[in-house]
Amino acid sequence: MNSPSDSTPSTSSSLGQKAIAALVLLVAVWVLLHFLIHIAVAIASVVVVVVAIVAVIWALRVVL
Repeated sequence: MNSPSDSTPSTSSSLGQKAIAALVLLVAVWVLLHFLIHIAVAIASVVVVVVAIVAVIWALRVVL
């Protein structure tokens, strides 16, 4: 009925599916991490520019 050769294809197929799922998961995490890093850099850049403008305005008021 159930010979050892019958379970081998399903085991290797399951192992292959797990390997592909792990690869897809790693790629998705990598893409999301890079996306979040770029968003954080963009927000930080805007904050730095705003702080620099405020600093220049403050310095001009103090000097003049």
